[in-house]
Amino acid sequence: MKFKTLLLNCLLATGLASTVLAQDGWIQLFNGTNLDGWVEHSGKAKYTVEDGVLIGETVNGTGNSFLCTTRTYSNFELELDYQCDPLLNSGVQIRSDVFPGARTLNIDGKAIKLPPDRIHGYQCEIDMDKARGRMWTGGIYDEARRGWLFPKDGEKGAQGKAFSAQGNTVSKPGEWNHLRIVAEGDSIKTWLNGEPRASIIDHLTPIGLIGLQVHGIGNDPNKSGLHIRFRDIRLREINNTISEQEQAEGWRLLWDGKTGEGWRSPKTDAFPPHGWFIHDGVLTVHENGGEESAGGGDIITRQRYANFELTAEFKRTPGCNSGIKIFVQPNISPITKAGEKAAVGSAIGMEFQILDDDLHPDAKLGRNGDRRMGSLYDLIPAPTNKVTWPVAQWNHARIVSQGKHVEFWLNGAKTVEFERGSPEFRAAVAASKFKNIPDFGEWADGHILLQEHGSEVSFRNVKIRDLPAN
Repeated sequence: MKFKTLLLNCLLATGLASTVLAQDGWIQLFNGTNLDGWVEHSGKAKYTVEDGVLIGETVNGTGNSFLCTTRTYSNFELELDYQCDPLLNSGVQIRSDVFPGARTLNIDGKAIKLPPDRIHGYQCEIDMDKARGRMWTGGIYDEARRGWLFPKDGEKGAQGKAFSAQGNTVSKPGEWNHLRIVAEGDSIKTWLNGEPRASIIDHLTPIGLIGLQVHGIGNDPNKSGLHIRFRDIRLREINNTISEQEQAEGWRLLWDGKTGEGWRSPKTDAFPPHGWFIHDGVLTVHENGGEESAGGGDIITRQRYANFELTAEFKRTPGCNSGIKIFVQPNISPITKAGEKAAVGSAIGMEFQILDDDLHPDAKLGRNGDRRMGSLYDLIPAPTNKVTWPVAQWNHARIVSQGKHVEFWLNGAKTVEFERGSPEFRAAVAASKFKNIPDFGEWADGHILLQEHGSEVSFRNVKIRDLPAN
């Protein structure tokens, strides 16, 4: 009992009061007492807690409102109970983004303008309007972006009418209903009161916030004061597994979530005996005073890769510096910041930079920000308006290498794209610290590396699939 009490106090002290531990990996996102761990975005609806129930209430003159978690989630199973006024449209956001300033997204060639603080992303619909024939709960809507994803033909098509008809049979208007959402890889599925509702394959957003919507009502006095109620909001993260859909697409775990199997030090044939820690499905490199490869050192895959797609989640600490490298050549000597040979240092390869841009001095070095997070380190900068989640939150990296073409993606948005060996690439190498390394980045293949650069950084859900050469 003393240990459990101490652990709960630690959670409270670190701002995770809303996340109450449960058995079998489940956590309670709503503590039943207050709104700790949640914050409102986009609108000004009223959110309160009463008798263990989270209540959202409509307010005239405001747009869609969302009460969101303060941390991100990627692969998970989410369950909750809700009770909704039949005149009120609501929903549950998953893997959703928000930006403090205005932003324009370009999705499938279409420019989508977002005002400041506008939540956008996948929404599991809650709609119990039987009078209008809109029994749409469990549908998947892309809030503020693309519209209906399931049913694809929206409200008036044949699929939509059949979906609403099924909803009419499984919904319980005026009662508590049970909603289940599973997001794993590109797959998102929903259930209502135990019955399957929606299933999509979509890769646009791999990670983000969870939110509870109160739909805007304009200035309709007849809809002021309507309520959506939530209770028993619980979540179980799904980490270091391959779904059936991912397996069919050729994905496999690059790190098994439990051991150092498949990885080694660049200097020896063994996994480092110290400096790396594996716990609860998370691989963490320890802080070592800020030095590069001075503790346990980097780790690299035993296998070499050329054409592949790699995804991984990483979590930073304040002031951190780390990276994911590809085409790593452990036989090449490490170099200093000036490009000279060094006795100790990180193995040579092309690096997806992981950095605390706000606190680490590297963010101000290099050229045009090419040492900031999401950049091809010291060669090509990531855009300044890249999508990043704060320190202590999980972020999602994706690297695609096919033939000479390479792409870096951060949290679902492309940050870097280049052709190895092109005149532009060689010019960037010539202006970098790697200028004295022959054929830098143009090797036929290489290892994949997780870097130790003196800071504590964690990794999970490290996956890879082979791609055909162009």
